[in-house]
Parts: sequence; structure tokens; C-alpha cells
Amino acid sequence: MMSSSSAAHQLRQLKPLYQHVVNNFVAVLAAPLAVAAAVNAARVGPDELLRWAQALRAAHVFLALFVPAAAATLYLMLRPRSVYMVDYACFRTRPNCRVPFATFLEHAKLVTFVEGASIDERSVRFMTRLLERSGLGEETCLPPAHHYIPPYRNMEASRAEVELVIFSAIDDLLAKTGVSPGAIDILVVNCSLFAPVPSFTDMIIRRYGMRPDIRNVHLSGMGCSAGLISVGLARNFLQVAPRGAHALVVSTETITPNYYVGKERAMLLPNCLFRMGGAAVLLSTSRARARFRLSRVVRTLTGAQDGAYRCVFQEEDGEGHRGINLSKDLMAIAGDALKANITAIGPLVLPASEQLLFALSFMARRVLHRRVKPYLPDFRTAFEHFCIHAGGRAVIDELQRSLGLSDEDVEASRMALHRFGNTSSSSVWYELAYIEAKGRMRKGDRVWMIGFGSGFKCNSAAWECIQPARTAEGPWAESICRYPVDIPEVLKH
Repeated sequence: MMSSSSAAHQLRQLKPLYQHVVNNFVAVLAAPLAVAAAVNAARVGPDELLRWAQALRAAHVFLALFVPAAAATLYLMLRPRSVYMVDYACFRTRPNCRVPFATFLEHAKLVTFVEGASIDERSVRFMTRLLERSGLGEETCLPPAHHYIPPYRNMEASRAEVELVIFSAIDDLLAKTGVSPGAIDILVVNCSLFAPVPSFTDMIIRRYGMRPDIRNVHLSGMGCSAGLISVGLARNFLQVAPRGAHALVVSTETITPNYYVGKERAMLLPNCLFRMGGAAVLLSTSRARARFRLSRVVRTLTGAQDGAYRCVFQEEDGEGHRGINLSKDLMAIAGDALKANITAIGPLVLPASEQLLFALSFMARRVLHRRVKPYLPDFRTAFEHFCIHAGGRAVIDELQRSLGLSDEDVEASRMALHRFGNTSSSSVWYELAYIEAKGRMRKGDRVWMIGFGSGFKCNSAAWECIQPARTAEGPWAESICRYPVDIPEVLKH
């Protein structure tokens, strides 16, 4: 009698054949029909073909030619324009902003003596345990204002961080693409926790002398998934802009004003995870010099549920210290949001073989009252690379488990978290830069970016590579040779 393990092994061997047949069903079906039609046509004599041609009226011929041509023209006029990524650039952190664990903890201990701060020795011990299990390395960076005691959290220091991060990223992007600031038609910036007046977009327009008619939007309060929301918004703007227009998307999070000096444990976690970072991305409806094509943007929101709405919540603690409260139910809520996003994006990107297996599993569970294990689609059949928001080790672990991904699939996310920390909405761009710096990107490869954010939101963007990076320049230029690194469960230092 055949054992279950050998049967499973044989099924795995047959899966590639099944996928080939189902994914190419039309070709498999059309080939014998085309052969049969050719054989029948060969049997018909020239006299009979002539009689058929004479029987056709001129009106029929006209309709046969005009209707398909008109339908094709209408489709080309009404279909959404393709949107391309010309290039992107990430903020390169500075050595003088580096915060090793020892420096971070010593700084936190000294903050306990600052008048007005409630953080105590017990809180420092708690942050020590968090850091040891966080997956962060010794080279992550905090803004200059956080290196002072007490940390500067005023408007001047916050604006200084903004200018350092976003101007550096934009300068690198404009140098890489050769596009002048005057050629940019659309500007979208996202930063959740710092929204000064004038806005970020005003700061950028003034710095680079952009056109007075540029369409600009500053998104705030949208959380760590706001980068993909900004991409989707820029895509929508490009649909109504002149053909060949350029859209600049800037994603960052300003750390300076958001250092928490209280002792609520649920609000201390952001201090340990969030680090400075940012990215600038240039989109266009022109394929010229483009490096990626934007295939899909799918957004899902679960904010109608009270638990999801409050799981990432900015508030003041009992002593009036403002910070971000992360709920203990965050991972469960993120899992539910991911399932909703998978349900939405799956039919758009998965091959027919995976969709058929999922549909059969769904029907079997309905008939057999959930006694059949649900089938998890293999998203590796739809994507070669995965850029999962580096929100923390637990976030990456949960997505790896939920999506059935390998260690190599999530390597970019783990290494970005280790090298740069949680850079919020820009983290997916550091991960894409890692994949390219490693030389793993190939023409035609597909990339899935997944972001999570307050609200609670799970957003996805799918890209197709047109032209891989020629060099490893970028945020990983000086450190890619050291990666990947082994990240222990608990770091001893």
C-alpha cells in the first residue's frame, strides 16, 4: 500500500505538468481545433471556395472589417494608461547618526534623569529585551536631534530631519534619471506623524523651484502602508495628465517629534523599532528609460472594526506623554487584513492553475463543512520577489508563515530591518534596492510589495521589471558585501 509521504511526493512531481496544462488551457484546446479546421479546409475544392466568396455581400465584408476595428480603437482609447517607474532612490544614512544598541540604551538611561520624563529603569530593561529580539542590527540610524539629552522634539529639529532625508533622496533620484524639477507634473508626499505648515510638498516645490501648476498632495496619518497609497494616487493622477507626464512620489516618516518619554510598554515599542529613512520614486506614462511597469495596486481597509481601528493609535498616556500605542492584537489584525488583501489581489495575479485549486478547495470546504484544510495559493507562481514591510521581526515571521514563503523569499525584508530598522513607508524600497544590489533582479521578474499601516490597512503593489539596475549603487553600496547575515533569535551584546 502506498504511504502518504510517497503519494504526496508523486503529487508534487505532477504539479508542474498540471500547472502547464491549466495555465495554457487555451493553447492546448486551440491547437487540435486549428489542425481540424486546416484539414477540413484542405478537403474543400477551389470551386466551392469561390461560390462562398460570391455569396458574401459587400455589406457583410464591411461589417466584418469595421466592427472589430472600431471595437479595438474604442478599447485603446478607454483602457487605463500603463504607468512605469523610471527609477527610485533611498536616503543613504550617515555614520554620525548611527545608534548601536549600547548607545541607544545608555541614552535611554540618561533620559530617565530628565525633568518631565517618566521613563524609568524598568522601562529601559523592557526596551533592552525588545531590542535583543527585534532583528535590528548595530548600524541603524536616528536623526541628529535624538542624540541630545533630552532629545530635541521641536519644529526646527523636525524640519531639519525632513530636509536632510527627503532632499537627499530627491537629489539622488534626479541625478540618476536626468529629469529636471521643471519636468515634474505631479508631486505626492506621505509622512504620517509630522504635518507642518507649510507642507512637505511646499518645502520641496520651494527647494527645487518647481512649476506653479504642479499638482501636489501631502498625505498624513496613513501609517506605514502610505507609500503604496501614494503610488496608487500618483497613478490615478497620471491617467488624466498629458501623456508622458512625470509624477514624483516621496515616502518618509519623521522620527524627531515622536520620541516617547513615558513608561507605557505598548508605547515604548516604536522607540525601539523605528529609524530614519526615506525614498523618492519617479513615475511616468512614458516607457522610455523606464525600469519597472506598475501592474496592480490593491488596497484593503478594515477600519470599520473597532479593534482594527485602534490597534495602532496615537494618544497621550496617563501622564500626558504622547506616543503610538501598539495593541497586543496587532498581529492577529494584520493577519486578517492580509487575508482580505490576498482575496482581492489573488484573482488578478495568480495563474489559472492556482485559482482553480483555490476554488476547488473553497467548494470542498463549503460542502464538507470545513473538514478540508483550506488551500493556500502559491504566490511564488505569480512573483519572483517579495518586498514585505519591515515592520518588525514578528511581522515578517507572520507573513512568511501565512504566505508559505521560503527564507530566501523574505531575506530582503529581514536584511532591511537589520540594516536600517523600520523605516515605515519607505521600507519596501530599501528591500527592492537590496534585491537589485544582490544582482537577483532579471528582466521580466515580478515583484510584490506589501505594506501595513494604521487604520488598519494592508496594501499591495505589483511590478514587472523592464530593466534591472546596472550597478549596486544606492543605500546598500557600502554594506551589501556583508549581507545576508545570520540574525539570532535573541541577540547577546
